[in-house]
Amino acid sequence: MSSITLDVPDEVAEKLHALADRLPRILDLGLRALSAEASSEYEGVADVLELLATLPTAEEVLGLRAAPTLQHRIQELLEKSRCSGLSPEEQLEWERIDYIEHLVRIAKAKAAMKLKDR
Repeated sequence: MSSITLDVPDEVAEKLHALADRLPRILDLGLRALSAEASSEYEGVADVLELLATLPTAEEVLGLRAAPTLQHRIQELLEKSRCSGLSPEEQLEWERIDYIEHLVRIAKAKAAMKLKDR
């Protein structure tokens, strides 16, 4: 087991002191919550990646569309980008979405060529 020293606000220290015996579990749950938040950034994208992982037919690739939740998020980010600009976290999210979209465009182009060659 390892020891960690943290500087926290006094009010947090009081709460943690009262829960000292449960602190490892609290930290574990907090870390899991952070991981879940990170994976929610890919909500809607996971469906596309999972489909591509199944090695779909060319027709299935050409039929790929963004999930409604992802499409809504894309619209939100585009609008915010035009109006007030994106936060660093939102910019990173946009770059991730843009990269996935780029991969899907490549897959669709290859699928279209495969169908053309039939």
